[in-house]
Amino acid sequence: MMRAEFSRRRFITSLALMASVGMTSFGAAGQAANPAAKRIATLYTALIGTMQQAKQLGVKGRYDRLAPVLSATYDIPSMARIAVGRSWGTLNPAQQSAIVDAFSRMMVANYAKQFDGFSGERFEILRTIDRAPADKLVKTHLIQSNGKAVELDYLMRNDGGGWKVVDVYLDGTISELASRRAEFSSILRSGGPDALISSLRRQGDKLLAGA
Repeated sequence: MMRAEFSRRRFITSLALMASVGMTSFGAAGQAANPAAKRIATLYTALIGTMQQAKQLGVKGRYDRLAPVLSATYDIPSMARIAVGRSWGTLNPAQQSAIVDAFSRMMVANYAKQFDGFSGERFEILRTIDRAPADKLVKTHLIQSNGKAVELDYLMRNDGGGWKVVDVYLDGTISELASRRAEFSSILRSGGPDALISSLRRQGDKLLAGA
């Protein structure tokens, strides 16, 4: 559990670094035409625009601006299902829907809270790698002002409606969903699905309140 919390903190730290992205570039020939890579580039273009108006928008305005972008970029229902794990099949449809809604709100609120400034660093898409059975891994770097690169890789899947993110890896190895699964499993064991729904809602409330 300590490792999971550490990993999650590192991921959240990387989100804070992403607030200072100032330019999107394609580091490998042909990436600009790759639909999976284009999805990530579109995300970062929207983030940059939001960050440029961060103070005027405030956390609620950033939430409203980013919510449709993140919904188009991330397969949030699949991510929620994977994070819950084997317990998902034991939940009724109302519980599943409530978890997806609360997880989505918390995720967008986290972005809205973290992306609160702009300082002109840059983002690079390096390459896209095919992953079995039919996924793609979009490898990216965030280049800080001191020249240090932070690696963020996006595992993407096409469900017929276009490429969407199903997991994010910090430093190429630390899975956001693995960290979430550890957190969710602990809450489900101790309090069941209602406790998980309440926890996710509380997290979203705190983030939107600026806590």
